[in-house]
Amino acid sequence: MKKIGFLSFGHWSPAPGSQTRTAGDALLQSIDLAVAAEELGADGAYFRVHHFARQLASPFPLLAAIGARTKRIETGTAVIDMRYENPFYMAEDAGAADLIAGGRLQLGLSRGSPEQVIDGWRYFGYRPAEGKTESDMARERTQTLLKLLEGQGFAEPNPQPMFPNPPGLLRLEPHAEGLRDRIWWGAASDSTAVWAAVLGMNLQSSTLKTDESGEPFHVQQARQIRAYRDAWKEAGHTRTPRVSVSRSIFALTSDEDRAYFGRGGDARDQVGVIDRTRSIFGRNYAAEPDELIRLLAEDEAIAEADTLLLTVPNQLGVDYNVHVIENILKHVAPGLGWR
Repeated sequence: MKKIGFLSFGHWSPAPGSQTRTAGDALLQSIDLAVAAEELGADGAYFRVHHFARQLASPFPLLAAIGARTKRIETGTAVIDMRYENPFYMAEDAGAADLIAGGRLQLGLSRGSPEQVIDGWRYFGYRPAEGKTESDMARERTQTLLKLLEGQGFAEPNPQPMFPNPPGLLRLEPHAEGLRDRIWWGAASDSTAVWAAVLGMNLQSSTLKTDESGEPFHVQQARQIRAYRDAWKEAGHTRTPRVSVSRSIFALTSDEDRAYFGRGGDARDQVGVIDRTRSIFGRNYAAEPDELIRLLAEDEAIAEADTLLLTVPNQLGVDYNVHVIENILKHVAPGLGWR
């Protein structure tokens, strides 16, 4: 068995053919898609966060709304760029969203990727400390957030408060019990995956990875996952960690599917340079269900992961994306033993 969810970037544009024309469309359609995915039996509704872009941004209002409209499905991010975040305010927002969802929040974080503007986090009022990099800043904020989510008191109470205080040092409220164990780190390299394991975070690995060996993407990603699990065991954590991978997967069952995805584009890994680092982009999968089952059975990283996130083309509308998800759940997952 494998958990299967969707991952939406929440693109919106008034361009011809887009069914997601405004920011309001992107938000409301995201809620509708999460509700429909739950009805189909999917396990997760995840969203990517970008700033200064016609995409989903600060995620907590959306996650809270989905939490209030659903009962079972996990809802979360993949990922939040921690260069832009205040970990104290974030802990409060995340706690509230998790309580609204009844403990179903799965929060994916990362150092972030290239953005639409130069050093966008500076406009949010943030600067790395002297001698530190923006990556250092993101990781330090992540460690602060993890500590806050443990729920221990740290703030000295006012001896004459407006309202009565509980005894001892005060923590941030609302506190969501168990959320600390549902924090994930989006790792592009093997070393950051190991870092996440040492800190007790779950692992998210996407369709983009630092090219560390020249081997096929799925082989490198599978090795990253194994290195993460080895580091987790060595760190002595007692719970079982979770690992997700994301993929663009389309089962061709209709003429509409074939028109959109039947031409075989991006059927091979691609290599490029991001942030002056050689990176490898994983292939897309688009085929008839039987062929798709055969291809996916050969993907070593999917086999290693316990959770698969289907990257969906959200601008094609809720109905079509429901069809995409249902195709995988109905026609592909059973043949691979995922259902």
